[in-house]
Amino acid sequence: MLYLTYSSLIAQHTPKMLWTKIGLPLQVTQTLAVLEVLHSILRLVPSPVVSTFLQVTSRIVLVWGFTSVSLVARSHWSLYLMVGSWALVEVPRYAFYAINLITSKVPGPLFWLRYNLFAILYPTGITGEVLQVLKTMPMLKDISLVYWYSALLWLLSYVPGAPFMYSHMIVQRKKAFEKRKQAAQAKQTPPLAGVEYPVDAKGERSTTPVNKGAFEAAIAAVDKNAAEAVRKERNWRFGYGKHVVRNVEISCQSTEKCLKIANAGLDYLHNTFEFIRDGKTMKLSEAMATIKSTFHTGFIKGTKSKPDKFEYTVPYKGKALKGKELLDQLNKWADYGTIEPDVRDAIAQVVTNSEWVDLSDKYFVLLGAGSAMGPLLQLLELGANVIAVDLDRSPIWKRLITTAKNSCGTITFPLKKPQSECKDDDDLYENAGCDLFKHTPEIANWVQDLYPGKQLIIGGYAYLDGARFLKVSIAMDAIIKKVLEKRKNAALAFLCSPTDVFVCPNEARDAMLENYKNRPLWQKLIESLTKILVKNARPQVTADDGTKYSIVDGIVVPQGPNYALSKRLQHWRCMIARMNGHLVSTNIAPSTATASVVHNAQFAAAYGGMHLFKPMEVMYQETSNAVMAALLIHDIRNPQSIKNPSVPLRNPQELFSKGSFHGGIWRMAYKMNTIGAISALAYYMKKYKLPLTGVLAGFAGIVAFIIKNGPPHKWL
Repeated sequence: MLYLTYSSLIAQHTPKMLWTKIGLPLQVTQTLAVLEVLHSILRLVPSPVVSTFLQVTSRIVLVWGFTSVSLVARSHWSLYLMVGSWALVEVPRYAFYAINLITSKVPGPLFWLRYNLFAILYPTGITGEVLQVLKTMPMLKDISLVYWYSALLWLLSYVPGAPFMYSHMIVQRKKAFEKRKQAAQAKQTPPLAGVEYPVDAKGERSTTPVNKGAFEAAIAAVDKNAAEAVRKERNWRFGYGKHVVRNVEISCQSTEKCLKIANAGLDYLHNTFEFIRDGKTMKLSEAMATIKSTFHTGFIKGTKSKPDKFEYTVPYKGKALKGKELLDQLNKWADYGTIEPDVRDAIAQVVTNSEWVDLSDKYFVLLGAGSAMGPLLQLLELGANVIAVDLDRSPIWKRLITTAKNSCGTITFPLKKPQSECKDDDDLYENAGCDLFKHTPEIANWVQDLYPGKQLIIGGYAYLDGARFLKVSIAMDAIIKKVLEKRKNAALAFLCSPTDVFVCPNEARDAMLENYKNRPLWQKLIESLTKILVKNARPQVTADDGTKYSIVDGIVVPQGPNYALSKRLQHWRCMIARMNGHLVSTNIAPSTATASVVHNAQFAAAYGGMHLFKPMEVMYQETSNAVMAALLIHDIRNPQSIKNPSVPLRNPQELFSKGSFHGGIWRMAYKMNTIGAISALAYYMKKYKLPLTGVLAGFAGIVAFIIKNGPPHKWL
């Protein structure tokens, strides 16, 4: 009797009995996990689509295709290992998400579990999964060799798949701990100084109220209903895009409305952002008007001799294109639709007019001189006089000054003490530079007094991630505003992002419709089955004078509303400056694989597959730098350029309709915001072709088996 009782107790705790308790809940919950993939695709959560898809699909196939169909697998101890590992990973993860919905202050122990348990539980879970497949394979071999080989391919997919998922979690862990560390350091930093977001009703320096407030204030100047729609938008983080589009549409109605919107938006930002100095808080506009201090000036002349004749060169796919070869490539890009025809013609004029390329008579102020997308290298190579503004960090200035010394140009820069008092180069590097956040008024005061009588071409090139981009953008705008007010002949330069909203030529819209009509069958299928892909061509906007404007919406929602407002305030400044008589070189740069972009694995993967959507082409940094510098040269040399204030415009928004090296966004069939997930999936399918083939083959084999043999409970 004792033996029978003992045996009964053991039987109740065998994996076979375990399955009777957890089988149905496990099947239901893991199947419902497909919603995670959907949420990722719709950007309801920031999780990367590909890694989420791989993990969810893997578990569903394991549950339904192996464990559910095999009595041997269900009776093996590896079931404990697999399901236990899954559960111990998911319980802290969902608890983490739940608390995050209520507060950003996730308890330390839960945070630690969320980003450390995987180190043990991923290997144990994978071990359990592999054993479950191995225990199922003999049964599959008895049924059909096709099923057995499908399972074998599935097993082989773990070879690249497991390291990929594990390394992905290591990267996520590093980012999460770094972000938490920065948040902790922010609370322990010295008193705030410089440009800051204002304090909101909760006592926090939040970005959303400022962001929404700027768009509401801008549009309220001409359309109260549109302003009310902005105010009522509940999910601003993901719903901001349509309000940016509406802002441009209303701006197209008349020049008067366009400038009212621009002025109202900028006035709001300058009178809302704060500036903190020595414990005193004031409006940014007040700081710019009252702080009068400035910097000393440093100067270095390059040691390289200026050539007798400059020849413009564009690096592209490992080659240095120039002359006819470069002109041919420009024609190829324009014919394919990667750039607009006017861009081809503008760069061609630079290539064929060598006298334009000698920039020794020009003075360029670069705010964010060391920026990846800035024109510093091209300008110095062409003998320009560069006035460089960048952070006061010695390594930055060692690089910038050394670059200038090795060129035929010159560099002028801010110094904390006279250059004559710097003992050596290291002392010079140590005292060079400034902070756009903390020294905003001093930078404006210093720049506006440089080189009297010379035309300054002041460009805003600084870029930072997230909320800091809006801060640095309003800081640059405050400097630009003050310089343009004093230097009436000064010119303005910006690089526009292609992932924004613009007035585009009607011919570009016609090309969108043509590419949509001729889109490949696979794109039609995805569009009809998933509704992910959205047609690019929008209804035209009719202005008050009857002019029909075409608008392209290139916004990529994951970039966020701070990015959108940062670029929008640059547009506002450009339109106001041009209408006030300043030359404004503002051109659209292509999507570019810079380090600041491709460090995000999701964006890097999307870039890797975008070429599948005609006529998209993502450029590398050296190509983008060269072509955008050429457009800048064209604008300041060609009096017939639309960027010149002497050329009439029907509406200031037309300023952005020319000079677009958009990389295909203005002419492809689908909106830029909707192709990212498909592009990333295509990239990963190519990169992990073998394991994914195994996964799909295994899944197909399991589906075929179910169709042939009926539901799992009939197989045993």
